[in-house]
Amino acid sequence: MNKSGISSFVKKITFMQTILGSGGAIGSLLTKELMKYTNKVRLVARNPQKVNDTDELFKADLTNAGEVLKSVEGSEVVYLCVGLPYHLKVWQQQWPAIMKNVINACKQHKAKLVFVDNVYMYSQDAIPHMTEQSPLDPPSQKGKIRLQIAQMLMDEVAKGTLTALIARSADFYGPDVKTSVLKISVFDNFQKGKKAMWLSDATKLHSFTYTPDIAKAAALLGNTADAYGQVWHLPTSTEKLTGVDFINMIAAEMKVKPAFNTFSKFMQSMVGLFIPILRELKEMQYQNDRNYFFDSSKYQQRFGIKPTSYADGVKEIVKGM
Repeated sequence: MNKSGISSFVKKITFMQTILGSGGAIGSLLTKELMKYTNKVRLVARNPQKVNDTDELFKADLTNAGEVLKSVEGSEVVYLCVGLPYHLKVWQQQWPAIMKNVINACKQHKAKLVFVDNVYMYSQDAIPHMTEQSPLDPPSQKGKIRLQIAQMLMDEVAKGTLTALIARSADFYGPDVKTSVLKISVFDNFQKGKKAMWLSDATKLHSFTYTPDIAKAAALLGNTADAYGQVWHLPTSTEKLTGVDFINMIAAEMKVKPAFNTFSKFMQSMVGLFIPILRELKEMQYQNDRNYFFDSSKYQQRFGIKPTSYADGVKEIVKGM
């Protein structure tokens, strides 16, 4: 076995690997990556769609304990990468129930669990340089929910009742991702002939994790025995770029003028009175009004894998557009 944890030839196993929330931004990419490790992949969602010809489809509502139990049966590894609607009430009602159902199902069927997580649970003081050891003290309501479900998982790991790991990413971007802030506020606006929009402060550093890197890393972690029982930051470029840097880079690649407006907290408060999603984003602006650097050196040192550069990621997105 080499440093990356992958042998020089990958022998596919016949154990089932299951993706819960297979229809999201990460699910389809992860489905392709898992074919490097197994020829049995099960996709679980309300309306799952095949990515590979051999994919097994399973319809399930993850808030339904019985359906989750059935969907996990026979699985060796389970990947939880659900993307719920960005509404606090939905998160409060559904996230704890989903995590409880998934943990119970994995325990009963003796399946390993990989939870693809975000950084909302970190202290606001940690945002300028986040590591796996950053303090967990979220200032937002959404962050408190993410902390709650992460602790549910790690409590079971500590008790020895569950084999699991947490794989965290920064704000993500990538080809075919329609819901990322970078895509909506910069790429899409430029494509429409409009000015880009940046939240809070475009002079601050901001990290973004490339979705193909997320999928490759999650699959590798799920198939690496000694990765379990830990939190991992998924591979993210070490480049330190500001919002202005990203806007200039994207504009140059799209051959447009790098014009932009800053969407201040005051503007968000005013417009949020009429646009619900902006009300939801308001409490998260502490992640945009200061430097935001996501350190994935633990993963890079363990596996010797270099993240995709921002220039390469931007080129791929523009090519797809």
